[in-house]
Amino acid sequence: MTPMVDLACLMLTFFMLTTAFTKPKVMEIVMPDKTPPKEKPPEVPSWRVLNFILDENNKVYWYNGMIKDPKNLPTLTLTNFSKDGIRKILMERNKDIFNQIEQLREDVLSNKLKISHDSLENLVKSIKRKDSKGPVIMIKATDKAKYGNFVDIIDEMFIASAAHYAVTDLNNYEKKMLDAVKGTPSVTTTEKKTK
Repeated sequence: MTPMVDLACLMLTFFMLTTAFTKPKVMEIVMPDKTPPKEKPPEVPSWRVLNFILDENNKVYWYNGMIKDPKNLPTLTLTNFSKDGIRKILMERNKDIFNQIEQLREDVLSNKLKISHDSLENLVKSIKRKDSKGPVIMIKATDKAKYGNFVDIIDEMFIASAAHYAVTDLNNYEKKMLDAVKGTPSVTTTEKKTK
């Protein structure tokens, strides 16, 4: 009986220690607050806005700016999830913040700056919070987009050190732009009801 109790204690200790070492890996996504803001949020200049639209068959379309004139819609550009696709676009638009963060990390690794990992992460968040020149990225997905592509694009935001990004719905103009690129006629919900 004594060896069995010893074995049980050893196994219990072993499993308690090994489970404490494994930490779940989660993706951090900041969702908007459900309560309405007390004051109007600041206007974002159109030149800072970068839109990504996820579609079926691992396709990603993007365009710059906001739709201000429905008669003059921006053109969608097709890209992919490779290093020469989304990542290249993000790095070009976000190079100032990315370079600042990389320099900070290099200083910590080379012991020029002696701070803890938590302090480093707080400095990175501070740099991102103070950003006023980097892109404001809008991520949108069609009904046929894959969940894995959504995870991939969030990973790309992290790799490129994107400070401001949000997940939003497609509007009717963007649906028309997609239909024009694909060569399919656009039918809005109001047109469906009248037919």
